[in-house]
Amino acid sequence: MARLVTDYLEETAAQFPEKPAVIGEKRTVTFRELRGEAQQMATFLIAKSVWKSPVAVYLPKAPEAIASFLGAAYSGNFYTPIDVKMPEARIEKIMETLQPEVVITDRKHVAAAKAFAGEETIAVYEDVMETESADAARIAQTTARIVDTDVLYVLFTSGSTGVPKGVVIGQRSVMDYTKWVTETFAVDAHDVIGSQAPFYFDNSVLDIYQMVHTGATLDIIPRTAFIFPVRLLEYVRDHGINMVFWVPSVLCTAANFGVLDDVDISCLKKVLFAGEVMPNKQLNAWRRRLPEAVFANLYGPTEITVDCTYYRVDRAFRDDEPLPIGIPCRPDTILVLNERNELVAGAEQGELCVRGRSLAYGYYKNPEKTAEVFVQNPLTKEKDTIYRTGDLVHYNERGELMYDGRKDFQIKHLGHRIELGEIETAASSVPGVERAACIYDAEHDDIVLFYTGGAKEQDLRLALKKLVPDYMHPRHMHPIDAMPLNANGKIDRKKLMQCASS
Repeated sequence: MARLVTDYLEETAAQFPEKPAVIGEKRTVTFRELRGEAQQMATFLIAKSVWKSPVAVYLPKAPEAIASFLGAAYSGNFYTPIDVKMPEARIEKIMETLQPEVVITDRKHVAAAKAFAGEETIAVYEDVMETESADAARIAQTTARIVDTDVLYVLFTSGSTGVPKGVVIGQRSVMDYTKWVTETFAVDAHDVIGSQAPFYFDNSVLDIYQMVHTGATLDIIPRTAFIFPVRLLEYVRDHGINMVFWVPSVLCTAANFGVLDDVDISCLKKVLFAGEVMPNKQLNAWRRRLPEAVFANLYGPTEITVDCTYYRVDRAFRDDEPLPIGIPCRPDTILVLNERNELVAGAEQGELCVRGRSLAYGYYKNPEKTAEVFVQNPLTKEKDTIYRTGDLVHYNERGELMYDGRKDFQIKHLGHRIELGEIETAASSVPGVERAACIYDAEHDDIVLFYTGGAKEQDLRLALKKLVPDYMHPRHMHPIDAMPLNANGKIDRKKLMQCASS
């Protein structure tokens, strides 16, 4: 039985040594090669006497990055992915907090790495592969000292103060999550997973560790393919991708461009999505195109190891209906608490809180922020930590959780509490609207709606009068050519706010 994530790789490399593990733009590595390169990197780190320390991986999204992650795990350290396309200011803030013992990069990016890391900390991937031989005996001695509660990775998420927060996740949490995904969606060695998420975004944890655990092949889809929907679907078809875990914006773009019927994507059998609200209008287009596929809405912040609830889409929805976020991934992990810190009753709205082994250990070197959201369970006097997500939810009549929005997205306007997501759902259902996003201009007490598609503002205003109360009507509406997206592929609301104020 696997004790550590590296045990997964040992098992898959033994069972499928020559099977493609990771397909990148420039090279494909087999499970044997992935294990070998991870162990070479581990041997290098062990020789440097680095132990239970942060290892920054400053590499493109490629097989080398995954081998470096696993090399850190073999050597008893933990990793932080830092994408080479990240803004320099963000990298500097992450590095200031992380203070890594080693920064793994490649020859192409070593000069850039020296701008934010000391030369003595930099390890060049190609040099390690050329000079280091895997020392199986030293690796075995090292892994024997690792326990499953040790830290596996630290992923940095956006902080409200502008300083990224490092979410600390342990090995056991990832293994529990990986096992749940494998069992729930019947992932096995026949699957080809099409990777969209950047490695610093926690959706990628599902992609990487399903590959390592099951022997599935992970196909890293080129970033440029996501710019052109037809090219993306052709890539799915040509590479036989049968499973994806994408952000809804990617799925919406393909549906909005009307290209789903232009390419044969019948190979796609499992369509999972998370990271933002998935509109049923676009989901229905995908479901009509792939009636036999499994569609599932996964929900969860980085702090609870990727996901804590899921909904396997099992019935028809109108375009203007919201999609459930479903039921807990693991029993007894979800609490919905009202403002009195009591469990909600019936359809009462409350804050979604999470407990159990999936929780992060907190924020790296940030005890103040950790103490704000990782708190004692108010329902018991025994020591029991819960994470307060800041997300508002309620139970529907089927006992499924419905996402109502963020506590910080809930606004008070004209004396009414309003969820901006409700306006977005209503606007998205209007013919001619492809995607809608709302922001609140607090300075002017205005609701501002941005939308894509050919709908005329007058028609949209008339339609909204039938869908939402007057006090929820946006004062300003802006048609735009395309929704701005952040690096994770989600709607960039900060850019929309800048547009509204300009």
